[in-house]
Order: sequence, then structure tokens, then C-alpha cells
Amino acid sequence: MLVNASEFLKKAYEGKYAVGQFNINNLEWTKAILEVAEEKKSAVILGVSEGAMKYMGGFDVVVGMVRGLDKDLKITVPVALHLDHGTYQGAKDAIEAGFTSIMFDGSSLPIEENIEKTKEIVALAHSKGISVEAEVGGIGGEEDGVVGEGELADPKEAKQVVDLSVDFLAAGIGNIHGVYPENWKGLNFDRLSQIREAIGDVPMVLHGGTGIPEEQIKKAIERGVSKININTECQIVFTSATREYFENGKDKEKKGFDPRKVLKPGYEAIKDKVREKIDFFGSENSAN
Repeated sequence: MLVNASEFLKKAYEGKYAVGQFNINNLEWTKAILEVAEEKKSAVILGVSEGAMKYMGGFDVVVGMVRGLDKDLKITVPVALHLDHGTYQGAKDAIEAGFTSIMFDGSSLPIEENIEKTKEIVALAHSKGISVEAEVGGIGGEEDGVVGEGELADPKEAKQVVDLSVDFLAAGIGNIHGVYPENWKGLNFDRLSQIREAIGDVPMVLHGGTGIPEEQIKKAIERGVSKININTECQIVFTSATREYFENGKDKEKKGFDPRKVLKPGYEAIKDKVREKIDFFGSENSAN
């Protein structure tokens, strides 16, 4: 059931749990995530970066694949198809193609330009019933070739952006994309508290969920982080399971070279990882 993410993230905020955003890269990833969300009776967000969108063939291909799987797998839980770190034009294109949720990432722009463009995207998206995530303070690490050092968002700027009627906010609190370095300082909970005080009851988003210690994620959820993005962990387990398939010579057994067999271990590994995260975030049975 494709919906925007606004209502189920408000429910998560009020219930002090989080809904996972799991990025998709192909049909196997999408199918695995949807099947586990249905099994766990949890709302779920399918994240699509513009790089992954291009890899899969374009916005219309992604929308068609997700809507087709949602229908044919008889998914009953709420599913948001969400543009991750969208550019200004990418956000417009995703809205036109039929995404149900949009992130416009203007965090690298001067705050005045971020506000101006976010305001326009919010008006366009809301006119079509689409939820909007905005960002202040850069998220560190690398996302589709864009490298950020990781910044602490300014609470005043966070309030300025939230006042544009965005549905949920990504704010830099020391988190990064990808694998965390050994000298990472951890999440800045003082800054998180300052941002929370400034923006009121708007759900917050934690990008770069892979590698953050569990106790820090729990603490963030207790403080109103209602959406946590997972991508790198799924990539790691998918790659590891696929590598093991070849190292064990499975491709040489019977018709082991069939791509459906080759991709199955990675597909099952993603399902296991999504189950683990839904349990940890506390969203199981939240769709009931």
C-alpha cells in the first residue's frame, strides 16, 4: 500500500520507535524489503538515491517496479517510495513520476537558497499529497559520489526549515554515510536536544544508520528520531553472501550460473538484515 510517510512517522514519534528507510538498488532488494515489512507488519520506507534511480533505468521504471511488486506481493502495510538526497530538479522529477515521499537536500546551499527551494518543493509535493523531508547541516561520508565531512546543524536554521511545513527533518548531529572511521566521535546528543527544542514535535531522521552503536541509536529514538536510514549494511551483507556463493563453487553446481540462483543468497541476507533492524527499531506490528 503506497502512501506518504507523514502519518506513520508521526505515529512512530508518538510511540517512541523508528521506521527504517532501506535503500533499494534492484528488484531483489525491493522484493526482499517488502516481504519482510509485510511479515513483520511494519511500515517501511523504500529509499532511492538519484544514482540508484539512474542505475535502475529512471524514475518511471522505479515507480512501475515498486507499484507492481506492492500489488502482486499483496503488501498490506504502509510503504513510502522516497527520494533520498534529491536535488531540486530530481525532487520535481520524482514528484511527477509518482513517488509518494521526497527528500530535497539543500544542505549544501546557502541557508537562504535552501529555504527558498525547500518552500517551493513543499508546496508542489503537498499539493499532490506527497510528504517532504528536508536537511540542514551536512551528513558526513559519501553518498553517490558526494563527500561530506559531517556537520552539526544550527538549531535556528532547523527551525527556519521546519517552519516551511516540512513533514520530517534530517539534521546533522555528527552522523555520516558509509562505514564509520575508528576515530568517529559519536552522535552529538547536546545538539540533538537543542534541535528538538527548536523544532517541536516534528519527526527527525537519522542518516548513516550503519555502524552507529546500538545504545546511541536507542538514545536517538528516545529523543524523537523516528526514521533511520540503512543502506551500507545491506550492501555489505549482500556482497558477502554473493562472494561466499562463488567461493563455495555453487555457480558450478547444476545450473548454479542462473542469475536467480546467484542472487538468492544476497536476497536472503538482506531479508535477515531488514528483520534485525525492524526488531531493533521497534516498528514490528506498528501497521496493525
